[in-house]
Amino acid sequence: MSEAPDHAIAAARVFDGETFLNDRTVLLRGGRIADVTADPPTGIATTRLPPGAILAPGFVDLQVNGGGGVLLNDDSSLAGIGRLAAAHRRGGTTALLPTLITDTRPAIARAIEGVAAAIAAGVPGILGIHLEGPFLSPHRIGIHDPARLARFGEGDAALLAGLGARGLTLVTLAPEEVPPGAVADLVARGVRVCAGHTADDGAAIRRALAEGLTGFTHLFNAMSQMGPRMPGAVGTALGDGHAYAGIIADGHHVGDLQLRLALTLLGRDRLMLVTDAMQPVGDPGGSDGFTLFGRRIRRDGDRLSGEDGTLAGAAITMIEAVRHMSRRGGATLAQALAMASLTPARFLGLDGRMGRIAPGYDADLVALGPDLTVEETWIGGRVSAAGRRGNTVGPARFAPR
Repeated sequence: MSEAPDHAIAAARVFDGETFLNDRTVLLRGGRIADVTADPPTGIATTRLPPGAILAPGFVDLQVNGGGGVLLNDDSSLAGIGRLAAAHRRGGTTALLPTLITDTRPAIARAIEGVAAAIAAGVPGILGIHLEGPFLSPHRIGIHDPARLARFGEGDAALLAGLGARGLTLVTLAPEEVPPGAVADLVARGVRVCAGHTADDGAAIRRALAEGLTGFTHLFNAMSQMGPRMPGAVGTALGDGHAYAGIIADGHHVGDLQLRLALTLLGRDRLMLVTDAMQPVGDPGGSDGFTLFGRRIRRDGDRLSGEDGTLAGAAITMIEAVRHMSRRGGATLAQALAMASLTPARFLGLDGRMGRIAPGYDADLVALGPDLTVEETWIGGRVSAAGRRGNTVGPARFAPR
């Protein structure tokens, strides 16, 4: 090494993005990982994790509607996006896409500029934006506001791609609700496209895949199911062989058997954990629910629903999805951790800088206790949360020694 490390983190178990390593020290320099070694140098300030703790890559969440009392649709200010990101850091997420659910074109433009401002200001963990809608099927609308659905027209590709090189853009749309060539146009503008909230029998989705669509949003939910002759969105996702899929492992959106099936067919390399989280996450005042576009949303533990029982996003952080997937969804802990970090990073084209604990990678890390609770997170090598008590600013739970 040409320069001495800034500091180090020592752990009895380190998950490097692929496998577990025993008794390793991770050396950090300039916000990146300088080395991972079993023979640490002396004279470096070292944070030593207690026995039973795990050091893993920080989680990457592609679908975060809200958190900390903030819904991106309602508040795309710098402060609001900062609160949203901070709420999810307490659940181990160190990189995310704030997600705008179906809204008007002016609201889309405001959200894009708000996210651009957050990135420019260095709000930790903000990678870009996920625009979920408004070009969705009215037959698979879920909790989205049907009055805000729109037809894809001239200028919409430029609108959706408005973040440009300032950050990453993911768009969820129903392929049957956009004209041929629309997906190809978005992809040519640097946008990643997922199918979601779609009633298509599979034909329009296959066309979109040929145009560059690469993923499916919250697999099984708000999409056409597989039938005996028509694959629907679910069958197409499971049988494509190349596309990725996000899945909500919260015990409400998808049954445990379906989680196991999806993992068997897609594997940890293409199945990604997402939270689809709403504003009550990390908000002490959000226990009674909230209002979404004039509709009252009830909260029952970590289940959110409208008065008619329609699910309305989730009230979990990523560590809860990891716990559910590894305890009930058929995944090993290594698979679940990869599904929360390396796999979404790879989907976004960022697997050369995040999702692994290896030299040259961003020092975005999470320390997990033996019971899979988040004890600490680091972004760029800096402590960014103080674990299970929910502090977003404060001293490290594991002090350097």
